[in-house]
Amino acid sequence: MESRNLASSIVPTKREMTRARAIKRFKWITISPIVVVFLVILMPALILQLYFSFFGWTVYLGSWWDAEFVGFEIFEEVLTDERLGWAVLRSLYFSFGSTVGCFLVGFGLALLMYRPFRGNAFYYIMFIIPMLTVPIVVAYTGEMLLYQNGPINGILSSLLGYDINISWLADADIALTTVMLMEIWNWAPFSFIIMIAGLASLPKEPQEAAQILGAGKLRVFFEIQLPLLRPVILLALILRFLEAMAEYPKIWSLFQGGPGSATETIPVLIYLTTWNYFEISKGAAQSYVVMLLMILIVLGAIWVLRREKSNLDQMYKK
Repeated sequence: MESRNLASSIVPTKREMTRARAIKRFKWITISPIVVVFLVILMPALILQLYFSFFGWTVYLGSWWDAEFVGFEIFEEVLTDERLGWAVLRSLYFSFGSTVGCFLVGFGLALLMYRPFRGNAFYYIMFIIPMLTVPIVVAYTGEMLLYQNGPINGILSSLLGYDINISWLADADIALTTVMLMEIWNWAPFSFIIMIAGLASLPKEPQEAAQILGAGKLRVFFEIQLPLLRPVILLALILRFLEAMAEYPKIWSLFQGGPGSATETIPVLIYLTTWNYFEISKGAAQSYVVMLLMILIVLGAIWVLRREKSNLDQMYKK
């Protein structure tokens, strides 16, 4: 009798089997369009890009299929190109600065908003609107606000009591920082959404136990909430950083890489190389080098997230 009950508990029921098949079908339905897009669109583009990287061709050399095989010559040129090195540094500066800024603003708002209060839905919508704004609209709105005699300089002059004439859009030293400020306004809601979801999902038992034992709000935050939020914080930072590395619309619409080369980040340089100078093969090689760099960053991010998840699991076991 006991063995029969044990067997019935191990063998899945018909309902469980039907549910498992439905989940499997749903996974295939979800994944199939991604696989089709990759095989039909992305894979041919990557193969053609790889072809251009090994066959020296520009639009001035006739048909692309008649291009001459040059081996790794173009990759050597790209890897020793000082201009690409500076573009990588600018992209890293822009991505790091905008990521930190977005996180600080988004996390700060999340800490203020995650506890329910009257009218919070209205504020949620107001905070999320910038993220729903088209990047080019953000750029031109920023341009209207930041031109030399614009509202921002006027507000700063009123607050500080003397004339402020910062050339936000013409000074090469601060041009990239100007776009960074627009990026923070545009994407801080992204960090806000992730962090408010993370705060809302924290288990209440450890926090309540600490408060019963006499811990204040600051101690609960730094010793309980913050350690539990580390995986969420890392996820918010990594996703924002990767998106910032690919930022193109705002930079191009405002500066086209200028003044001089002050805002010539990786996406801008690849566009200029490919479509302004028509060096198709060099642009393709640059894209592959950058793609390998991004793959390394993503793999590093996955390793860090897995490590944090493992640490969090050990914390829960204790």
